Amino acid sequence: MQELYNRLSEKNRRLYAGIEALKLPYGGVSYIARLFGCSRDTVLRGIKELKEEETVEQNRDRQPGGGRKPVLEKHLEIDEVFLIILKEHTAGEPMDEKVKWTNLTCFDLKSLLSKEGFKVSRNIVRQLLKKHGYVKRKALKKKATKETKNRNAKGREHCRIKSII
Repeated sequence: MQELYNRLSEKNRRLYAGIEALKLPYGGVSYIARLFGCSRDTVLRGIKELKEEETVEQNRDRQPGGGRKPVLEKHLEIDEVFLIILKEHTAGEPMDEKVKWTNLTCFDLKSLLSKEGFKVSRNIVRQLLKKHGYVKRKALKKKATKETKNRNAKGREHCRIKSII
């Protein structure tokens, strides 16, 4: 019974615990709660759910909208503070106004946001950078260097002299 219980989803665990508790006489709820290592409230909720109609879709464990809200939705003022922080640290492509970047790392931005009272991760900082159109700056060579005939000659000569000595 415990092996099966541990393999079930959260909702199915409650229902199974409720079914098993209903089979037993007085004290069955407490016994099943101890057996499965869950609370009595979980077993009682399972019994209650067995008696009512299906309220959650079959392929879901929880109702829609459950769980913690994302930081970007919870703190709407974070965008404003983020842009104020980046104001002095923003550069861009002179030929394309849409391309902009910052010299601050995600860790630096995370630290500055935490000083402003927003506890965020580096992933949230990356999302904010993407949301506001910041890109990673890559050092690109636009012009290839010309090939020289004896480019490494001096270096090889120097190594040969050292090996002789």
